[in-house]
Amino acid sequence: MNELNNSPIEDFDWAAYENGETVGEKSRQELTAAYEESLNSVKDKEVIEGTIIALNKREAVVNIDYKSDGIIPMSEFRYNPDIKIGDKVEVFIENQEDRKGQLILSHKKARASRSWERINAALANDEIIKGFIKCRTKGGMIVDVFGIEAFLPGSQIDVKPIRDYDVFVGKTMEFKVVKINEEFRNVVVSHKALIEAELEQQKREIISKLEKGQVLEGTVKNITSYGVFIDLGGVDGLIHITDLSWGRVNHPSEVVALDQKLNVVILDFDNEKKRIALGLKQLHPHPWDALDADLKVGDKVKGKVVVMADYGAFLEVAPGVEGLIHVSEMSWSQHLRSAQEFLKIGDEIEAVILTLDRNERKMSLGIKQLKKDPWEDIEVKYPIGSRHTAKVRNFTNFGVFVEIEEGVDGLIHISDLSWTKKIKHPSEFTQVGADIEVEVLQIDKDNRRLSLGHKQLEENPWDVFETIFTVGSEHEGTIVEMLEKGAVVALPYGVEGFATPKHLVKADGTTAKVDEKLPFKVIEFNKDSKRIILSHSRTFEEETRSEKPAAERKPKRAAAPKKEEAPAATTPLEKTTLGDLEALAALKEKLSK
Repeated sequence: MNELNNSPIEDFDWAAYENGETVGEKSRQELTAAYEESLNSVKDKEVIEGTIIALNKREAVVNIDYKSDGIIPMSEFRYNPDIKIGDKVEVFIENQEDRKGQLILSHKKARASRSWERINAALANDEIIKGFIKCRTKGGMIVDVFGIEAFLPGSQIDVKPIRDYDVFVGKTMEFKVVKINEEFRNVVVSHKALIEAELEQQKREIISKLEKGQVLEGTVKNITSYGVFIDLGGVDGLIHITDLSWGRVNHPSEVVALDQKLNVVILDFDNEKKRIALGLKQLHPHPWDALDADLKVGDKVKGKVVVMADYGAFLEVAPGVEGLIHVSEMSWSQHLRSAQEFLKIGDEIEAVILTLDRNERKMSLGIKQLKKDPWEDIEVKYPIGSRHTAKVRNFTNFGVFVEIEEGVDGLIHISDLSWTKKIKHPSEFTQVGADIEVEVLQIDKDNRRLSLGHKQLEENPWDVFETIFTVGSEHEGTIVEMLEKGAVVALPYGVEGFATPKHLVKADGTTAKVDEKLPFKVIEFNKDSKRIILSHSRTFEEETRSEKPAAERKPKRAAAPKKEEAPAATTPLEKTTLGDLEALAALKEKLSK
């Protein structure tokens, strides 16, 4: 064992000790000076470092190597709940000694005095710092960092969308400073940046182990209009909306829900961009493979209209199995129409299979086939000579296209619109959408077209006009139009005639003009071409001849045989041409007897 050192102090003052004086005056002064030198030299309003030597719920005792310890409220350490005895903290000396002789310190003011230096240093060094989330604010949270209120955007709290911000209030978390605005004294921090750094490493490890066709379990992290993001345990993948289901999907929320766990298959991935394409429908057999093997062309199927276009509608006959109903297969009508006139999305209908290609997975359907083709017995329903009411569909220069019923069209040639009117374009006679009475003239079953007539509904007045406007008969007419080759003349009963320029010369040598009402003589009548040629000049030229001397006329009259006197009977007819048709018909019958 080591022996204790009990050797006496050589200069110890035993006399003073006997008198009760443990320290001499000189020694006291020396000790006081030595003690004073051992303490820190501190000043008010100065920031120094201290050590926590005691803690309770209300306050912390801090030693700064001064003659007394300082007291700091625990509320100033709220940002750091892990603080413990022995930790070094910065303190601000507010007062070296108050009325009670107590050293007054502030940790909050110490932090604030150096906060901007530390904030800038943290940004420059990419340092991870701690902060206390004080409260919510618009778009994010307010965080106490070094005594400064920093802004934590909602998008920077976590890598996944946050639904409830309130759960973070009162928590101390680690952050990175991402932006500082010195002018406005604004600081932006991020917690997401820390997570992303960790996830980046995890992603590299996970992606390095991925293989196409691999099936993994994931959790629905986010749903967008174009697809679903799946958390695969540290790395995200996207299921595009087209890979969610074999059937039509309007929005991914119809198929999956947030936080739902499901199996997905890896379709593709990109090591560089770290993108992973996932599929859900690929885990199920294709609906076309499960389609009824007995289904064939001509069979009827039921389904729901899922997509509409001008050219047709897509009918879903089974989940993931669709057929196209072209607009031409919706009606027997040949008129160009939009599919929206027949169907709308959501309609549940029956259709007939027209084509079926299982290899190409294509099907065409028709709904007009559910009705009988009107052209199958067209001769029975619309025989030649039958009369019907049709609807005007459109015009051409040569006629009017009409529809008697859906799928049964016909053409009224312009020449079959009216017996008497000279029509330059069918729009002068009728209009699109109007009803018109027709008679079936011809049937073209191969081309699915009827030849129709409108004027045939009435008797041909030219049969009567033939007895009225006989050659040589005279009628009063009005010039309604002057042309280069002559004039159009309106005659009684709504008939028009034509006179060439030489037949428009009046007795005084002038030419007749528009709107003049004059007598005209018929010099040609053609019932087939509905043409009447007139002459005004002949009316007075005949009178001039009749005024010649009787001596010149008698030899001719004597030389003529008796049977030539019959034409004189036409004179009464010419004088009665302005009467009604019934009187003229009776006169014709009398003359013929």
